[in-house]
Order: sequence, then structure tokens, then C-alpha cells
Amino acid sequence: MKRELYKTYPVILFVILTACTSTAIFNQRAYEQNISIKVESIALMNKADQPYSNFIEEIEKLKLDIEKAYEYAKGLPNNEETVAQWEIIKDPERNSIIGFLKRWEEENTLNRAFIDNSMKLISEHFDQVIELESGKRK
Repeated sequence: MKRELYKTYPVILFVILTACTSTAIFNQRAYEQNISIKVESIALMNKADQPYSNFIEEIEKLKLDIEKAYEYAKGLPNNEETVAQWEIIKDPERNSIIGFLKRWEEENTLNRAFIDNSMKLISEHFDQVIELESGKRK
């Protein structure tokens, strides 16, 4: 019996070490960055019933902030799930903030019903990133 128990020690040790090293650690900067970008995105989307050209500076700043957050997330260890969510947020062909901005640019102004529905969906995308970060080991 003791001999069989010794055979399981390496397996148990491997499982413990793997569990400890594959869990991402909470990052306060990423958390704050995620919230800030969500708030900026929703505020900007709320203006999409006005001409796109009136907000080019704000739009470019938001796109840059999103790219920075994505690159920062990519640089954190064991952060694949968060990076995948940022890839959804960045995809111009999806119902994402970047997709929304692309449509706004193409149509110049958007109707209020579309804006409101999009804000709910995109807010959920950001909430997922925020929840992923807040759920990490502290």
C-alpha cells in the first residue's frame, strides 16, 4: 500500500504545480483600464446619432485605448481567455465596439434604437472582460 502511495506523489505534485502556475493573477491596472474603456465606449456610442466626423478625435483615441488594453492583456501570463474576449471587442466584423464604429463611419449617423440595443450588447462584452479580471486570484 505504501509503495502505491509513493507512485501517486509525482502525479499529485504535478497537479498542484499546474494548478498554481496556470491561474492568472488579478491585475489592478488591467481592471481599471477595462472599466475606463467601457465607460468611454458607451459615452461615445451615445453620440452616434450625430455625424461621425464630429467625433473623429474621440473615436481614434478610443480605438488606440482598446489596442493598448489588448496588447497589455496579451502581455500578462495565463491570460488567454481575456485576450480572446478583447479579440471579440476588436473585431470590426462582429457586433463589437469596433464594428459599431465602423458602421457609424459608413452611415455617418445611426438611429437611436440601434444605438441603444448596441450599447447593451457592447456593455456586456466589456462586463465579461471586467468579470474575467476581477475573478482572478488576488
